[in-house]
Amino acid sequence: MTALRSRTLTRGGLLLTTATATALALTAPVTPAFAQEGPGEQAIGLTDGTLDWGVKESFRRYITGPIAHGSATAADGAEATESGFRFTGGTGAYDLGTHAVDTAFDGSVHFLGHDGLLDLKLSAPRVVTEGTAGTLVTDVTIAGETTEDVEFADLDLTGVAPGSGEGGALVFADIPATLTADGAEAFSYNGTPMYAEGTALDPATLTVTPETPGGEDPDGDDPDGDDPDGDDPEGNDPGGDEEPLGPVHDGTLDWGVKESFRSYVTGPIAGGDVELTGGATEIADGYRFPGATGAYVAETPALDAGFDGAVRFTGHDGALDLSFSDLAVDIEGTGGTLIADVSSKDRETGEVSAYQDIAVAELDVPEGALTPDGDVITLAAVPAALTADGAQAFAGFYAEGEELDPVTVTVALTEDADLPTDPNGPGGSDGDDTPGGPAPQGGAAGGALAATGGATDTAALLGAAAALAAAGGAAVHAARRRTTTTTDTTP
Repeated sequence: MTALRSRTLTRGGLLLTTATATALALTAPVTPAFAQEGPGEQAIGLTDGTLDWGVKESFRRYITGPIAHGSATAADGAEATESGFRFTGGTGAYDLGTHAVDTAFDGSVHFLGHDGLLDLKLSAPRVVTEGTAGTLVTDVTIAGETTEDVEFADLDLTGVAPGSGEGGALVFADIPATLTADGAEAFSYNGTPMYAEGTALDPATLTVTPETPGGEDPDGDDPDGDDPDGDDPEGNDPGGDEEPLGPVHDGTLDWGVKESFRSYVTGPIAGGDVELTGGATEIADGYRFPGATGAYVAETPALDAGFDGAVRFTGHDGALDLSFSDLAVDIEGTGGTLIADVSSKDRETGEVSAYQDIAVAELDVPEGALTPDGDVITLAAVPAALTADGAQAFAGFYAEGEELDPVTVTVALTEDADLPTDPNGPGGSDGDDTPGGPAPQGGAAGGALAATGGATDTAALLGAAAALAAAGGAAVHAARRRTTTTTDTTP
């Protein structure tokens, strides 16, 4: 799974580089203006970019307030906004080999205060990213002396999800920014830094637009040598007249976790409940997680989509406490994974073991399933098998390879795409689909201990119930992933 997600990166929703790759992979062929020197390494141009950044709100107030009695002036292509400043004219490149983004912007902001004793100008900002890390680079002028390319702020792209803007632009809103050591030197007055390294700055919002086939060639050249005017009179433009599909605009994920497990939790042995939060709702065959965002690459094909909502299972008077949240699918071709944040409580120790971005299930995706129909992708009842990491979270209920409930994913690739109506109908047998309410008996999550999953399921569940009673709680023993954390919940 390499097209949309590097395994060395945490998801947190979706990453800047993976989402940029989605749109950029659809803009080939690549213009030579952004080709890298290494063999097989190329980059795709970015244009019409903007950077919205206020530097630091408290600093802006200080400069223009009664103490410094100064000003903050935007110029050279930058403009003042309600939340700070907008830098325009962004151009740059996305590297297909390293998945790095480098975009430079026009504009400057000049802070003057204390009758000119505080004199700071930031100009020509650049955003440079690779993976979940990034840097905001700017030229810094202090009292007329300029230092170029100062790494002013560190950017944290973990969990930054892409949105869509005008003309196919990708918008990455509210990227957390913290002051670097070099940036701290710039924030000084009378030789004393006003802020320490690591101080939170205003978040940055980055907007970039991939250059599309048949568009303007920044060098004025024709990369193929067959259309010097940039026109395609024969109608052979590989980009066609259609806007490339890229960002995911909406959609749902339907998953019941495991039918026999749902019945066990709410049955007479565990005597538990199922709680749905964050927009998740009950449907006939499990639960629905809404609010899809993410990215789609048609050429691969590949889909990376995250969903809202959470489901929490509790039973055995709190000894069983298992939840799934921040669900996502990462699919390339006919292979994929179901990813989630998972937590499980150990009653004996009072700890909650939390797994971030765990690969819960392997998905067996049918050939051609990622082909859109009317700008909508529908993956219906995709078989899912428990991974080794997923087995950890189930506290020994099931082994690696165990069949889970199938996964159904429906996503819209354009804002006006017509998503299908609910094929499963309303959830629950009593018509009460209130999130967080107890599961109705005999419904999707109700009834006595089910043998639907076969004798192996029943034996495993009964064995686990006995273990809970004997040991006083379920413990996750396997080696923790690097992202696992524990929280003491002892009363």
